[in-house]
Amino acid sequence: MCYGSLVVTDRGAGGEPEQMSEARASGDPFEALGDPHRRDILRLLSDGDKPVREIAAALPISRPAVSRHLRLLKEAGLVAERAQGTRRIYHLQEQGMHAVQAYLERVWGDAARRFRLLAENTEGTENAGDKPQND
Repeated sequence: MCYGSLVVTDRGAGGEPEQMSEARASGDPFEALGDPHRRDILRLLSDGDKPVREIAAALPISRPAVSRHLRLLKEAGLVAERAQGTRRIYHLQEQGMHAVQAYLERVWGDAARRFRLLAENTEGTENAGDKPQND
């Protein structure tokens, strides 16, 4: 897997080369979430279903680049599409988003429990050496 490697894609609206993470989603939502443009797409879709044209208009990348990002998000199970005439309308895929949320809650829930235990077991011992001694 290639985390963080970049590949130059087509030219954007300003004529500058655009960069897109090469990471292949391959069904892994966390690889798909590794790119800031894909996270932006998910934020846009959290407001409701949108066609590619509308998503591309809200981002500083070209429409073909948006389509590639949407393909990777779709492979990861985070978005789905439906045809409406000649347009493709994208929406969040609830099942994929819930899987990510459940994973994060499980990981952070365990970490929060460990932090709480640590805090409870060290409470009152932090400044024990600083207390004045009564002779």
